[in-house]
Amino acid sequence: MTKIEILGTGCAKCARLYANVEQAVKDLGITAEVVKVEDLDAIVESGVMMTPALFINGEIVAEGRVPPVDEIKAMLAE
Repeated sequence: MTKIEILGTGCAKCARLYANVEQAVKDLGITAEVVKVEDLDAIVESGVMMTPALFINGEIVAEGRVPPVDEIKAMLAE
């Protein structure tokens, strides 16, 4: 199962990234665990310098921006 983590403090961009991830997962018809990480200490420990950040299976794939749904789908298809 794919694990997707959205790291951010709950800002509007973080919410938009979460919505984009959910749409990408739905469009692809895959099963994924989508987790929001809002704890500042956990975010810092992960090495993220800018939020929102997107991790797929423990690997950072986007930081400091909100990728569009199509880009997230391409990331998940890799």
